[in-house]
Amino acid sequence: MIDIAAGRAVDDRQSMPSRPLAELPDGAWAGVAGVMTDVDDTLTRDGDIEPAALQALHDLHAAGLPVIAITGRPHGWSLPFAAAWPVAAIVAENGAVALIADGQGVQTEFVQDEPTRRHNASRLRQVAARVLQQVPAARLAQDSAGRLTDIAIDHSEFCQLPPADIARVVALMQAQGMTATVSSIHINGWFGQHDKWSGAQWMLQRLFGRRLDDEIGRWVFVGDSTNDQPMFERFSHSVGVANLLRFADQLQHWPAWLTVAERGQGFAEVAQALLAARRA
Repeated sequence: MIDIAAGRAVDDRQSMPSRPLAELPDGAWAGVAGVMTDVDDTLTRDGDIEPAALQALHDLHAAGLPVIAITGRPHGWSLPFAAAWPVAAIVAENGAVALIADGQGVQTEFVQDEPTRRHNASRLRQVAARVLQQVPAARLAQDSAGRLTDIAIDHSEFCQLPPADIARVVALMQAQGMTATVSSIHINGWFGQHDKWSGAQWMLQRLFGRRLDDEIGRWVFVGDSTNDQPMFERFSHSVGVANLLRFADQLQHWPAWLTVAERGQGFAEVAQALLAARRA
């Protein structure tokens, strides 16, 4: 069980089905082709990538293991990282926008066409105004200026929103026909059926011309929050960094494995396990 109030995690195999990553059997990851990962609180701490995670990205790249980052963060926030990090791509705004470095710069691609995005822009502004009016404590995420296809309400990054208000924001978004998810820091809402899973499928096809459904067992996914559950459910090689335990009472789908360390240091554990499998 997880004692959230005291900030302690107590191992209970019945309530926490994930196994420690240190127990990964020899050869289990021998056929892994690459990594897909969340960004906030998986690679980063307080919005900045942790040194251990950045080194892990470099090590994976040098070993020929591509990394695709999939995040709810906006295009504008993701752009400099797509240029600086050794990743194959960053899929931002929960599967809506791809940033791909091609040696000449970073190319931006979208799931939705331009007329659809233009039509949705006014709808997004209307929903944002309604949320701010009906949930007085709600605040737009500080990275909102860089968002092209969604809106985000801050619940834990720079301000704290109580659980009841988080639920109200989600309900308001859904009542307007939006998809709504809760990450470790934001409540994201958008019009469309795309999500992290569809973004992962899109990028594998776009970058490598292959179907993720055909090789789901050859990719590791790493995440930290409730909005990573669709990925935990689908990927047999799924890993939660240790700070996932903050959401233990909200999880229906757990990852197969759990790291000892939190955030970027937890991601580094995953990279070390993958590199060890390559050397074996």
